[in-house]
Amino acid sequence: MKFTQFLKTKGAIASIFMGIFYAVAMLGIFLPGYTAIPGNIDQLPIALVNEDAGEYGSVIADQLKESLPFEEIKTDLSNKNALEQLEKNEVTLVIHIPENFSANMQNGEVSSSIDFTVNEAGATVVSSSMTSIVTEINNQLSAQFSQQTAKGVLMNFNVPEDQAAAMAETIETSYVGNVVTINDIPDGMHNNMLPMFLTMAGYVGAMIAAMQLVASFKESRGKASKTRLFVYVQLTALMIAVLAALAAMGITYLVNEPSGDLFLGLFGQQVLNYMVAFNFTAMFIFLVGEGGMILNIPVLLVQTIANGATITRDMMYGPYEWVSYISPMYYSVQAYFANMYGGISPTPYVWGMIAVGLGAMLINMLLVAFVHKPVPIEKTSISETKEVVNNTEITA
Repeated sequence: MKFTQFLKTKGAIASIFMGIFYAVAMLGIFLPGYTAIPGNIDQLPIALVNEDAGEYGSVIADQLKESLPFEEIKTDLSNKNALEQLEKNEVTLVIHIPENFSANMQNGEVSSSIDFTVNEAGATVVSSSMTSIVTEINNQLSAQFSQQTAKGVLMNFNVPEDQAAAMAETIETSYVGNVVTINDIPDGMHNNMLPMFLTMAGYVGAMIAAMQLVASFKESRGKASKTRLFVYVQLTALMIAVLAALAAMGITYLVNEPSGDLFLGLFGQQVLNYMVAFNFTAMFIFLVGEGGMILNIPVLLVQTIANGATITRDMMYGPYEWVSYISPMYYSVQAYFANMYGGISPTPYVWGMIAVGLGAMLINMLLVAFVHKPVPIEKTSISETKEVVNNTEITA
């Protein structure tokens, strides 16, 4: 066989096609998707809570609203409500100016501070960006309360110049920016990326299994009814899901060492993650056969951005945000964050996964019922059965 003939084989043609297709799909999806960082930082909602009745609080609040690079700054929330929204990642930063801020600043008390609260149990870009922004805000506020600035402000309040100068020196050292983080994630990138890695492990394994098990479904047509074969496919996937989840938990507890009381929750979610991903990816295989993998690959790549592990929905471009609402990976990643590191219940995200999984399974049932034509079931005669039994005994 000549090399040119080998290149014409089905395997060679498929390999060449997939090599080009994967490169185009991956770069064409990843590069545009990640241009949202840091370009769409301004889309992140934050809360600014000013409880200070004095002049300093209102001046700082007005300056922050003008200078902060965010389009949505919520100013109508109490500190308690703002922190509750932060816990749910509905806002990404809470700036709290306490009620005694002006009084403390004028008295030169070290306790005069502004609280900046960030939730680490969320997209990595958000927590790191908020920390950088808070540092910049504190630098600006420290500069603002330099001797000259403080002196000018105090004089505007009709304070005598000599007294203003003395107070300015005190004010210069009295401001403290208090940075607070909730739901701290243990040090190490492996902890921060664990929700995404667990989700990816289950999803990719389920996608490959979908291709293989649907192929087995087609090969077994005529040996049992479509309904029975479909049930066999689901039972096999469930068995794999349990085994794969046990393996995933083994490595997770060996490397990341999460709390032991989380085991059942994490294990159950990984099994659910696998089954939902299996039915979600099987839709394309049941629809167009092995060629469904060509559809599954870009869908997978889109979800690696739309899953919310790196950037939040608020930062995503429209197509990625739309996908996140039907993405098994999005609900899985968010449920893992809530379960392992967050202070909220993962239940809403688990129900989101269940809804996507049931929808995908229903579509698969419809595809099996209406797209795959019925095949007469082969009947094995008594003589053929005896021959099989005899051959088995001889082989044994």
